[in-house]
Amino acid sequence: MYMKRFESTEDYLEKILQISEVKEVHAVDIAREMSFAKASVSEAMNKLREQGYIEVGPKGAITLTPSGLEIAEKTLEKHVILTKMLMALGVDEKTAMEDACRMEHDISDKTWALIKKHADEMSK
Repeated sequence: MYMKRFESTEDYLEKILQISEVKEVHAVDIAREMSFAKASVSEAMNKLREQGYIEVGPKGAITLTPSGLEIAEKTLEKHVILTKMLMALGVDEKTAMEDACRMEHDISDKTWALIKKHADEMSK
């Protein structure tokens, strides 16, 4: 159960980062983007705030703390690289994105380091 909860944490933080690149983030934006009920997102935001991953302003604007940003950036990087690699293997974009989302949470640090190194070498 711990892994599933952390996976959810990573997904929320990644989504907050993505939305924040376009506009100010509010719970309703996250709910819309992730197709979750606003009540579920509000509960999750309370937990993320308690864990020190986000801050919520007086008007409900959600921002990542440094620790939340670090997790979000690492998760997004994994998602992007894994999606590109799967598509390079011939996987269609929709499936590649869905598979990358599952893989980004379970991959070991050792394996990820090798995949990232390979991706960096391939991009040169």
